[in-house]
Amino acid sequence: MRLRPQGVLLILCGAALLRIALFSELYLRYVKEGLRPYLVVSGVALIALGVVGMIRRTNEEDEQEQEHEAHEEHDQDAHSGQDHSHNHTRNPRIAWLLTAPALALLLFPPPALGSYSAGREEARVAAQGTGTFPELPAGDPVDLTLGAFASRAEWDTGASMKDRTVRLTGFVTRDDDGTWYIARLLVTCCAADAQALKVEIRAADAPTADAWVTVTGTWHPTGKPGSDTARPVLNATSVKRIPTPSDPYEKR
Repeated sequence: MRLRPQGVLLILCGAALLRIALFSELYLRYVKEGLRPYLVVSGVALIALGVVGMIRRTNEEDEQEQEHEAHEEHDQDAHSGQDHSHNHTRNPRIAWLLTAPALALLLFPPPALGSYSAGREEARVAAQGTGTFPELPAGDPVDLTLGAFASRAEWDTGASMKDRTVRLTGFVTRDDDGTWYIARLLVTCCAADAQALKVEIRAADAPTADAWVTVTGTWHPTGKPGSDTARPVLNATSVKRIPTPSDPYEKR
């Protein structure tokens, strides 16, 4: 079987999909968990198409070569002693450069979106309008998503987080003025539609950007619910570094 750039490109892309979706959880950097079966099927299909394409191309070329040799023998019998030159069409070597991106994807999968995206795609994801939120579960600290904390901080007229200790998890992002936040990206389908959720952290030193942390602390009221001054702010009592989670995104 002769290697062709088109077939190799399909096989590499398929192998990259299988690597991130079947043999690891890297796919969670890019899409939601429910899309895993589709990625696996797509990877298998791409590999199959690449192999079948190369086999068919090889068989066609073998047939063409046999026809060409038969034609040459006929010409030699009819025109003995004459010199004939033949040009064979070949795939240009530069076509192999097309496989470089697919090979890079296979060997070096891109990281999940981080502080750069959060700083440029900040979006509020909260309940529409003000109102009273349900009471938090008993016991401190209470684990909350960044979306739940931000919604209560900005819209809860009942101040359900007052005098409660909460625990949030996210990655670190910072402003130029030194203000720092923990952030997480909310995805509806995949990384392409990600929106940033950010909570300002006070009373603690900022870790390095993009570091994953769990922050425990208390809600810091900043303004009247529903107004522009109501922002999600946490007074930290502890900041703990954690490994990057296998699923880095917050779900809607």
